[in-house]
Amino acid sequence: MNWILEVLKQKIKYLIQTREERRHALVGPANLWKMKRDFQFQFLKAMRLKPEHYLLDIGCGTLRGGIPFITYLQAGHYFGIDVREKALDEGRKELQETNLEGKKPTLLLSLDISQLIIDQKFDYIWAFSVLIHMSDNILSDTLDFVSKHLSKEGIFYANVIVDEMEKCDWEEFPVVSRTIDSYTQECAKYSLSVSDLGPLIDHGHVTKVASHDNQRMLKITKE
Repeated sequence: MNWILEVLKQKIKYLIQTREERRHALVGPANLWKMKRDFQFQFLKAMRLKPEHYLLDIGCGTLRGGIPFITYLQAGHYFGIDVREKALDEGRKELQETNLEGKKPTLLLSLDISQLIIDQKFDYIWAFSVLIHMSDNILSDTLDFVSKHLSKEGIFYANVIVDEMEKCDWEEFPVVSRTIDSYTQECAKYSLSVSDLGPLIDHGHVTKVASHDNQRMLKITKE
C-alpha cells in the first residue's frame, strides 16, 4: 500500500510542476538550474571564450548552458549534442522562446558518439556533468571524438567526480566516480593531456551540496 501512495505522490508532484520546472528537471535539480546555467557561462568566459570561437557542448540537454552560449557566440558557432531526443526537443523550444533560432546553432542527436562526424574543429569543447554519467566504453569513445575534433590550440573542459561513493543512478544514467589518474591514463591513449583545475567551488560553483561543489574541473588539451 505504501508504494501506491508513493507513486501517487510522484504523479501529483509532476502535475503541479510548471512546464519550465519539468524542463529544468531533465538536466538536474530544478532548484539549482539557474545557478548551474550561470556557472557554465561565467566559467567559460573566465577561460577566455570569445564570440568568434567555435564551441561544442557535449550533453547539451535542454540548453541549460546552451542558451547563454548561443546568445554570446557568433551565428553558427554553437554545436550541441545529446543522447536524449526529449531533452533536445525541449532545447529547441527554448530556442524558439528566446528568439535565438537566427543564431543558427547546430543541435544533434547522437546515440553513439563513435559514429558521429562533424566537419568542424572546435576551440572549446564543454561537457558539464556529463563524463560522470559515462561508462568506461562511452568515455573512451568520447575522448577519441574529442581528440579528432579539438583544434590544435583547443581546450576541453569537463567536471568529474573523484570522491569515493556508492554506486547509484540518475535517471537512466549511472553516476560514476573515477580518479584523476584514471582520466589521465585514458586521455593519454588519444594524445590528450589532463590538468586538474581543482574543485568547482573554487570557480564559483556554490550549491552548498558537497557532492556537487567538490567535483573537479579538468582541463584537457592536445599533447
